[in-house]
Amino acid sequence: MKSNKMLQENPLRKVMDAATRTWHWMFAACFVGAYLTAESETFRLFHVTLGYTLAGLLAFRLIWGVVGPRHVRLSAMFRKLKGWVSLKEAFQNGQVTRAANIKLAVNLMMTVVVISMLLAVIPITLSGYTLFNDLVGDWMEEVHEFLGEFMLWLVLMHLGLIVLASLLRKTNLASGMWTGYQSGAGPDLIKHDHNMIAWALVVSSLSWALYYLFVVH
Repeated sequence: MKSNKMLQENPLRKVMDAATRTWHWMFAACFVGAYLTAESETFRLFHVTLGYTLAGLLAFRLIWGVVGPRHVRLSAMFRKLKGWVSLKEAFQNGQVTRAANIKLAVNLMMTVVVISMLLAVIPITLSGYTLFNDLVGDWMEEVHEFLGEFMLWLVLMHLGLIVLASLLRKTNLASGMWTGYQSGAGPDLIKHDHNMIAWALVVSSLSWALYYLFVVH
């Protein structure tokens, strides 16, 4: 009885499918691993493998952003950018400090940062590929390092905005990406978990990484 009462007082709703959550944490792990091994000659091949895997995960996200659940589609992400119009009007009317407009500004910044992180993978991978295969001069190493540091700052901004948005909404937004559920009243945003796609993503990514590490090289 007590647990049922607590559940009613703190309802949970499904906000993220397993496939998207799996992609998110694999994407994060690949970047962290690649960043930590960037300066090591011993782990250079491991660094390259993680970089290529990151590019593959980007490709999956773009496809999933077209055929996946409506809540995670790219069209939904870009629609959030239209909020700049409302924020601009609020700024002109002197209402930008209202709670609703502050939340809107944080959501817009988070969307911009997420899009920037996805786009940043392309030049990072391309510069890394040309560097690893000695296709250009040593100057590309500085470009690659700059892009890696830029990506790190985007990740830190993303984390900071999640904390800020969680405080503003008085709920843990990070839990949705970890468990798939988030506290708060409202309908479920996700109807299917897509567990098979999540497992396929894990198996295919690991298979590729092992093949590249031990067969190709």
